[in-house]
Amino acid sequence: MKRKVTDKYRQEISTGTVAELPENLKPMAEGIHALIQAVYDDSVLVDMFSDGHETKVKENPLNENFHKKEFQALWNQINHKYAYTVHFDSAELIRKAIAHIDAKLVVSELQYTTTIGSQKSEMNEYEVERGDSFAREKTRTQTLRHAESSQIKYDLVGKIAEGTVLTRKTVCAILKGIRADKMYMFKNNPEEFITKIIRLINEQKATMIVEHISYNTIEGTYEESIFTAEKNSQSFEKAFPANKAVQDYVFTDGTAEKSVERRFAEDLDAAEEVCVYAKLPRTFQIPTPVGNYAPDWAIAFYEGTVKHIFFVAETKGTMESLELRPIEQAKISCAKKLFNEISSGKVKYDCVNDYQTLLSLIK
Repeated sequence: MKRKVTDKYRQEISTGTVAELPENLKPMAEGIHALIQAVYDDSVLVDMFSDGHETKVKENPLNENFHKKEFQALWNQINHKYAYTVHFDSAELIRKAIAHIDAKLVVSELQYTTTIGSQKSEMNEYEVERGDSFAREKTRTQTLRHAESSQIKYDLVGKIAEGTVLTRKTVCAILKGIRADKMYMFKNNPEEFITKIIRLINEQKATMIVEHISYNTIEGTYEESIFTAEKNSQSFEKAFPANKAVQDYVFTDGTAEKSVERRFAEDLDAAEEVCVYAKLPRTFQIPTPVGNYAPDWAIAFYEGTVKHIFFVAETKGTMESLELRPIEQAKISCAKKLFNEISSGKVKYDCVNDYQTLLSLIK
């Protein structure tokens, strides 16, 4: 009567001697008692709720498709490890990097914003919780001016040399050649200056390396365990349940419900020409002078249906080279050189945006 859970009830529920509920409530007895017990025993709630985001399928192992002779033949063609050598004119790189930095480098100054406001005369608990208890009246953004030089020391040349894989001598030549106003930007924001200098130099480096790079096979191969070693953070409910892939579920990139990769996977699975395919893990990488590169797909076609039985593909939303960043273009070009020229000739590589584009290349 006092709306309290009595000691008598607690004792009887623990011994199983609690009185029965009226007839009209008996169908709900279990839920009613669980609800009452939850008032004083939090452990009851554990069994009442489940995590809706919890992965329903814990593992995504390799299936029988991986062991098909067609995929094993493809895997034995591509799972080698490689090393590259590249030759280019240092003087030309220095000259182009200087011009590129002078034209493109913009480093933002460190800023801070001051907000002036007053507390509302009336407010409720929800406004306090949302942080809306103050009325903002005006803001002012100012550039941070250092009263004295920073005590933090940067290895400017060393950091850029590390990020561009160039010698300190070459980096020094580039920095000495850029305009004074560009060099002065280092004081405004050292971290951003270093990051952007590395990117701009690498962009110029990327345009020079492709014609002069060569690959050689080195000792070592990729183990099949790389397909299952990386646990995907995506929900299995959003993965594509495949029939022809080497794993039961294919996790595709892109946030759209029908992203480029998702449509590509669906088309591969439905295509009569395709025998088996794999979404390559990110740890399957090709070394390039502008960073490691991970292709997207490995595809084995039925012999006699297409010209090239084995295909390694990169899926992109656009095929316009002008819309790809220079470094990205260089990585793709290096992969083409490796698979199309250095390999045994049985494997073809290219960049495609859909399955029909792929078919036109291999037929």
